[in-house]
Amino acid sequence: MADSTGKFGVGGLHHLGLANRRQFFQLSVGAAAGWTLSGSAFAQTERPGTPPDKPRGQVIAALSQEPTVFHPLMPGIEVDQGVWWQVFSPLWFIDPDGKFVPDLAREVPTVENGGLSADGLTWKIKLRKDVKWHDGTVFTADDVKFSLDLINNPDFRVRNRVGHSLVKDVMIIAPDEIHWRMEAPYSPYMSILSLTFIVPKHILEKVPDPNSSPFHNAPVGTGPFRWGERVPGDHIQVNAYAGYHGKGPYVERVVFKYIPSLTVLYTQFRTGQVDYTGLQGILPNFVQEAKALKASKIFVSSTSSVEHIAPNLEFGPFADHAVREALYLAINKQAIIDALNYGLPMPTESFVPQEAWSFQQGLPQHKYDPAKANALLDAAGWVRGSGGVREKGGVKLEFTNSTTSGNAVREQTQQLLIQDWRAIGASMRVNNMPAAVIWGDFWQQSKFNSVIVGVNFMLGSDPDVTPRFGSGAIPAKGGRGYNTYQYQSAEADRLLAEGARQFDLEQRKKTYGDLQKLIRNDLAILPLFQGFIAEGVKEGLQGFRPNINTSTNCWNIREWYWA
Repeated sequence: MADSTGKFGVGGLHHLGLANRRQFFQLSVGAAAGWTLSGSAFAQTERPGTPPDKPRGQVIAALSQEPTVFHPLMPGIEVDQGVWWQVFSPLWFIDPDGKFVPDLAREVPTVENGGLSADGLTWKIKLRKDVKWHDGTVFTADDVKFSLDLINNPDFRVRNRVGHSLVKDVMIIAPDEIHWRMEAPYSPYMSILSLTFIVPKHILEKVPDPNSSPFHNAPVGTGPFRWGERVPGDHIQVNAYAGYHGKGPYVERVVFKYIPSLTVLYTQFRTGQVDYTGLQGILPNFVQEAKALKASKIFVSSTSSVEHIAPNLEFGPFADHAVREALYLAINKQAIIDALNYGLPMPTESFVPQEAWSFQQGLPQHKYDPAKANALLDAAGWVRGSGGVREKGGVKLEFTNSTTSGNAVREQTQQLLIQDWRAIGASMRVNNMPAAVIWGDFWQQSKFNSVIVGVNFMLGSDPDVTPRFGSGAIPAKGGRGYNTYQYQSAEADRLLAEGARQFDLEQRKKTYGDLQKLIRNDLAILPLFQGFIAEGVKEGLQGFRPNINTSTNCWNIREWYWA
């Protein structure tokens, strides 16, 4: 549910001057393209020591969800991406400071180095000459073209086609150079490519069905680790690749150990059986205890995910803005943060993380005000009926709320919400279900009344949320995207189209700021807090760096080493 498979066109770029486009491409390879981390909110790693001359030791990374998708262009979840970062490489990636760093490419394309045309339409990528696939085959521009073509193959079950669908006329100039033309300027594409892994043409071109092949269970990449083995239900092992073109790897192997219980996972970390608590990290109720452990370091860092209540805006009462506003006012948000999440997350009013260059300061701040909520509903004609539940025009102010079964913190949140909303005459019932069910058609086809969910709305580090809030991205209405809220706004569509074709960073900041104000005022979502993760790293393991620009902090295991 974190990726869009839709195809989104954007308008042409005729009104921006050369200087503005040039400025965007200059900035896009600097810190302004991604995030500005606020040091106070993040635990810092110790000053790095000296990595070993050759790989030694192993890292046991514990995951509470099991990775099952090993083709990096197909739909997968965050734990799958943790494996992809070890086995595959993108053209460039985004570091924790928000800078684009070349990987398979020799340099990140800009107007200054000739990699991008001033109008944003022509891209010229120069590739490294020293890269080999894990089977010894030389990596070339053919592999990049094959990967882009595969993404746009209508028969391929692709993870994300946003931005890629605009790529036309891909030309191989030399084994180490590839050019293409964009159908329209699309500024977020630089960020999208930073999370797009390149796959091997020489293996996959021979496959009759692109959605099924031996490669899917034994992938071959150009990353720092080669595929080792998978024991379903237990672990995945990847081994150091001696021919890797970048920094590292500095450990001999990485074992991703599957431990479904977060409590058991933490216990094994506490007793030293695992070296790193990955992805979902340490439960909030264990964080204080974990910080006191002598043989480990605990990092509490923000994520790009925003925990929120997702209303189905086409469901009866939620179509009324007064109802959404009253429900929001009646939430004791601070109790959810303090009592259930141990004060660790930051409250937010936006879908954009607060560390992002595009984050809009000064949005209206939530206040817990049941009296005002009651007054709003009275004024809007919602009258208390039998049992104290309000109704209007024969429609009762009652609804279900759903989330993943077994998520204890969210289930406790639901119990608080029931109490908060009962006080204003709204009746909520719980309708939870397993992850495989709730995030299927129930979520995708907007069959829910309301849902508690955490969503990373960003495209990499880019704030283009067309897949989430564009009126053409509603799956329940035949759209392609993830607008399961069924939010429709002509003004939002205008801002989204404008932002996607702007190349001046200050203009984009204003456009997406206006969009955040609009979404907040419309209450298309009821935000609770910005996501956070508490991760444990065994003492002596160096190189761990939280990176809000990726979906997993496993992104740089290649740089980890034992001191």
